[in-house]
Amino acid sequence: KLFQLDPMLAGLLRRLHDELRFDLVHAHHYEGLLVASHALGETPIVYDAHTLLSGELPTYRLGLPRSLVRAVAPHLDRHVPRRAHHTIAVSETIRDALARLGASDPRRLHVIPNGVELLGSADGHRVAADGRTVIFTGNLAPYQGVDLLLGAFAVLRVRRTDARLLIATDSSFDPYEALARRLGVRNAIELHRAAFPEQSALMATAAVAVNPRVQCDGIPQKLLNYMAAGMPIATFDGSAGPIRHEVTGLRVPDGDAAALAAAIERLLADRELAQRLGAAAREQARRDFSWARVAARVEDVYRAALAEGR
Repeated sequence: KLFQLDPMLAGLLRRLHDELRFDLVHAHHYEGLLVASHALGETPIVYDAHTLLSGELPTYRLGLPRSLVRAVAPHLDRHVPRRAHHTIAVSETIRDALARLGASDPRRLHVIPNGVELLGSADGHRVAADGRTVIFTGNLAPYQGVDLLLGAFAVLRVRRTDARLLIATDSSFDPYEALARRLGVRNAIELHRAAFPEQSALMATAAVAVNPRVQCDGIPQKLLNYMAAGMPIATFDGSAGPIRHEVTGLRVPDGDAAALAAAIERLLADRELAQRLGAAAREQARRDFSWARVAARVEDVYRAALAEGR
């Protein structure tokens, strides 16, 4: 990908720019910024920073020594964003890190969160009648904390033998089959291959949504999707983003599978609490993360970049 597909993408962007003369390019993540900066000359680039490589890169299986990856990642965080004219950080954590590293001019560094579609009915989510299904959506990459999710679910099953885990993903579950069987929970796990539009219906069948990711400099999109669907949420602190404990969800210490299990159990047992947290989360998603609000703020950055370019 890095040595073949990305150079091909840079070539395509260069040819299209020669034909269409783009006014501005919105570059998503580090690879988008590298492609745009190699393909274009003085055309303004707005870099969309969704994460920091120092936190994310070591979680990937790159076939390189982990110590080398950990050493290179901060260097990339420091130097690659300098190629952009303006930077949009999805969280204050990313904004503060880029400013501290001198990677972006603070005057051209903006905090704008992700947008999200409001999922489900106009009234939001209603806690499922059976009160026993826990849902996880998204890919099953190592950084997602699926091993911790399974550990928490095993603890939960000791206390709630009727509990079920619904995993909606396009990823293969093969890397976790052995762990699920060793923990004795595989027969209580249901796998669904579901595209994004289908996830709303699946969430409507669940009582609790879980985010087992331990560390995220940005905001996990699944978390915003849960909020937009009005789901009661249990999450680790390190990736909780906008979730306020006891207000829009339940937060627990990073990596503590027993605490995550306890939070899930509490939401399964206390329907009134679950409904209240889910409704508050959906209202925050509507108020702060709607595409209308987010897009308007992004357009302001476009206008600033274009005005400087001219």
